[in-house]
Amino acid sequence: MRFILRRLGFFVVTVWAAVSFNFLIPRLMPGNPVQALVAQHPHLGPQAIHALTVLLGGGGNQSFGAQYLEYWKHVVTFNFGISITTSFGTPVNKMVFQALPWTLGLVGLTTVIAFLLGTFIGLVSAWKRGGFLDSALPPIFVITSAFPYFWVALLGVYVFSIRLNLFPNGGAYNFLSDSPGLDWHYAVDVLQHAFLPAMTILITSIGGWILTMRNNVITVLAEDYVRMARAKGLKPWRVMWTYAGKNAILPNLTGFAMSLGFVVSGAILVEYVFNYPGVGSMLLAAVRGLDYPLMQALFLLITVAVLFSVLAADIVTALLDPRTREVG
Repeated sequence: MRFILRRLGFFVVTVWAAVSFNFLIPRLMPGNPVQALVAQHPHLGPQAIHALTVLLGGGGNQSFGAQYLEYWKHVVTFNFGISITTSFGTPVNKMVFQALPWTLGLVGLTTVIAFLLGTFIGLVSAWKRGGFLDSALPPIFVITSAFPYFWVALLGVYVFSIRLNLFPNGGAYNFLSDSPGLDWHYAVDVLQHAFLPAMTILITSIGGWILTMRNNVITVLAEDYVRMARAKGLKPWRVMWTYAGKNAILPNLTGFAMSLGFVVSGAILVEYVFNYPGVGSMLLAAVRGLDYPLMQALFLLITVAVLFSVLAADIVTALLDPRTREVG
């Protein structure tokens, strides 16, 4: 329990530091960023100008402490004003919550599948080292993991969309013939549109999990407790899962947690190539359009998501390995 409370304390301090830096950096910049943005976008109304003043400082009559408290109020309520360029006049929180389910469904689910499948292949490959599975799959997927996201995405579009016409080449669903709803036709359409971007992410990410899990298992197999389990005559599958797999997966949990945290940012290049309406393509559009309210909301969301994921990984690791709970 003390370990979890200590980790929660670190989490709270880190979130406070991240939000405080997010508050301070624009205010330490020379000049008045709000006036500069108003000059570039004269169409901004009073609501947008007020939101920019809260986010970036400058131009406000409040004291520094009052600005800090109001900024925290907006952070807690996830109220970052309205978009000034990307989708002018739309509340930022509405835009983020519309795009987030698409990214979680595509990138999040694919990341989990890549981790589970890569971990399983790496475990079996190391257990049957030198066999067909170990000689074929790890080298192939390690090579594919070196391919750039956008190259695999463009290749998939050319082969499966343009040449074979098997899958759509972009979007999340057919906007002309479908409308979002809980029906079978719409679900199939969404899956068809998600197949190519999901396979792109899977092909380019699974190799790392295979290689790290395989190396971890090979190291664990040399430990005394694994030799003792084999000497006791336990069934091979039990030794593989309970003794080798359980301990070999521990170093990968933190990396997996960080991958889950960065899911919120989306696979930016993949979403951009496939014109997928996720957070990744939205973040790219916000950066290109200098949409500061949207950028700040997305950056803060990504930071908190990574910290939450790392905290969850620490707790799971502590539950699986009591040695991590020892106070040094």
